[in-house]
Amino acid sequence: MRTIEVLGSGCPNCRRLEANAREAVVMAGVEAEVRHVTDPREIVGRGVMSTPGLVIDGKVVSTGRIPSAGDIAVWLSQS
Repeated sequence: MRTIEVLGSGCPNCRRLEANAREAVVMAGVEAEVRHVTDPREIVGRGVMSTPGLVIDGKVVSTGRIPSAGDIAVWLSQS
């Protein structure tokens, strides 16, 4: 099972990214757990200075923007 983490405070952009991530899981046909990390210390500890951030299986793949569900689905298929 894949792990997807959305890093951010819970603002509208973070929620939109989480929705895109959940849609991407369905599009890619993979099994994944989507979590939302809101702890600022954990976010900074991952090296993310601009939110929202997206982490797939422990690897930061995006920061400071909202990738589309299609882009996230491609990343899930490639990794």
